[in-house]
Amino acid sequence: MRTFLLLFIFILPLIFIPQCFFTVDHAEFVYLTQFGRHIHTFDGKDSDQAGLHFKFPWPIQAVQRLDRRMQFFDLPSVELLTRDTQRNTIDKTLSLDAYICWRIEDANGVDIFLRTVGTLEGAKAILAQRINSELGAAIGTMELDELVSVEEGKVEKQRDLLRSKLLLEPGRVNGKSLKDSASSDYGIAVVDVRLRRANHPPAVRQAIFDRIISERDKKAAQYQSEGERKAADIRSAGEKNVALLRSSSEAESIKLKGQAEAEADRIRSLAQARDPQFYSFLKKLEEYQRILGDNKTVLLLGTHRELFDLLFQPPIKLPGSLPGSLPESSSKKSSELKESKP
Repeated sequence: MRTFLLLFIFILPLIFIPQCFFTVDHAEFVYLTQFGRHIHTFDGKDSDQAGLHFKFPWPIQAVQRLDRRMQFFDLPSVELLTRDTQRNTIDKTLSLDAYICWRIEDANGVDIFLRTVGTLEGAKAILAQRINSELGAAIGTMELDELVSVEEGKVEKQRDLLRSKLLLEPGRVNGKSLKDSASSDYGIAVVDVRLRRANHPPAVRQAIFDRIISERDKKAAQYQSEGERKAADIRSAGEKNVALLRSSSEAESIKLKGQAEAEADRIRSLAQARDPQFYSFLKKLEEYQRILGDNKTVLLLGTHRELFDLLFQPPIKLPGSLPGSLPESSSKKSSELKESKP
């Protein structure tokens, strides 16, 4: 009996003394109750309340610890319909992934939080249900290109407006905004709600890809057709310009040839008028050169042909005459012309 009393005296304090002290960390709230009734809430942010404290052992007094830091969780993906101005909902359904940042508001909100929500998991369930409802209502008033767009800055602006609408605008259930409702009803401070990703549902994603490919193929065919049309126009214009240049050049060529022939005829006429016999002599030499220049040509010559009289009766070289002087008849004619002059 004495041994039992000694064990009770020494062991019982070892069991209950650790339960008489507790610490408050900077990152937590400590909720102190006595026989289940709330006595005090210690806020670790307050340096006076953080640290070591005394309490009566359980079951007289008990503590419950809650994280006072920022919490976040991803909302489950939901498929929502955007506002469709063209009444074509196959590409207006979006699968949205969002996340929410929240924390227990303050020491006063700890009591409300524990009485209404109880745990962090309970807070996640309540917030997810409320935000999904408000998110569906807000997305239903927006168009697809306000959430998915290639225009710079448009999506960011619309998402900021959506965030403000979710946090600050009155809700459909109790007429309070999400921030006010979470604070007053659950002791929760909702810090932020943001969309993480917007995508098409898997059921229609392939159909959308096929439609995009079809539209791109149609656009490519349109560009190709437009290019072929412009190429045909360019070729036609080029051929027209070539024809105009060719016709003008041919006309100019004919004109120059006519002028050249007229000038040649004039020069020949002047040459013939100055010395007809010498001109005839030169023309016959040119004709002989054309006929006799071909080695394959066989000539049958007759003495009665005037064309070849120079071959049978060549001009006689007069004493003192220069090489290439005219025939005798030409010299006589020239002397006669000189004698006839006064």
